[in-house]
Amino acid sequence: MRLILEILLMGLAVFLGAKLVPGVEVDGYTSALIAALLIALANATIGFILRILTFPINFLTLGLVSFIISVLMIMLVDRMMSGFSTSGFLAAAILAIVVAIIKAIFGAIAGSDKD
Repeated sequence: MRLILEILLMGLAVFLGAKLVPGVEVDGYTSALIAALLIALANATIGFILRILTFPINFLTLGLVSFIISVLMIMLVDRMMSGFSTSGFLAAAILAIVVAIIKAIFGAIAGSDKD
């Protein structure tokens, strides 16, 4: 149940982020939900492998490489989907920051009670 809620909130975060960030377009909440799911899957698979391979550099840059990998996963989903688009790296980076902030706000509102 919590996983479904996380996916729905991520979709809402992508939808709101697309409304706030210039250069990011989403066709509707359904497209935002699919984009959120694809971003999560890309981060969990390709992003995970890249983070393992770049761990020493990521450690030295205090996580900057991990952020760049997340931005690249957003850009990958942009290429995969027709209902979600970004105008470039900067728009994807701002979207990643906005989505992280929105997810943090949702997390603070929902609380951190364990199931």
